[in-house]
Amino acid sequence: MSKIVGKVSEVERDEIQRLFERKNGLIELAKVITPDYDLYEKLVADLGRTSSLFQKWWDDMSIKYNWESSNNGKWSINFETCEITLDD
Repeated sequence: MSKIVGKVSEVERDEIQRLFERKNGLIELAKVITPDYDLYEKLVADLGRTSSLFQKWWDDMSIKYNWESSNNGKWSINFETCEITLDD
């Protein structure tokens, strides 16, 4: 079940969208690069930094906007409308 719990600005939406796309791109790249490649260590470090920034965005926005949450719930964003939903 999904419930709209808030909305973010277009600037905030753009920030999380960039992080989302970067994180997914790095995950896809990690599927084809093995540890014996020179870039592997950089990839892992970048993925860690990007994942931390991604989570920090959600943490910061949830505090800023005081979104409803639940123990088993997960927030998601509709990039077209900037709406935040809570999915149980």
